[in-house]
Amino acid sequence: MYGALDISTSGMVAQRTRLASISANIANRATILDSAGNVNPYRRRMVHFAPGDPSARTPEGRKLGVHVAEIELDKADFNLVWDPTNPYAYRNGPHQGYVPQPNVNPVVEQINALEASRAYEANVVAAEATKSMMAQALRLLA
Repeated sequence: MYGALDISTSGMVAQRTRLASISANIANRATILDSAGNVNPYRRRMVHFAPGDPSARTPEGRKLGVHVAEIELDKADFNLVWDPTNPYAYRNGPHQGYVPQPNVNPVVEQINALEASRAYEANVVAAEATKSMMAQALRLLA
């Protein structure tokens, strides 16, 4: 029974990490300067999951649940906005006059946030059902 609770809990932790990454993406969707003041637009972060939570195992040694395998930077091209008067616009080259913008699409991020929050809610419901089954089993044994 505790394995089912571990699975739901690991799913909640993973989805919470995913939602934090999505929040950072949305918050930085207009950030084009790095901490040193150089033009270096924010790159979207993507969370990747892997099966099995390293901290939760069955007595046989099988991994349960899910965990965050990595948080990767999106290698997609930056969005370009035509604004030759902007001081951060490219001054020469094939993109002359364009200002690089982060590769974050707020619509996609909102859909991902909705999906992550629904998955989190599903894990909460599964954990509550597990707890209810455990309580019922204890009542039957008593």
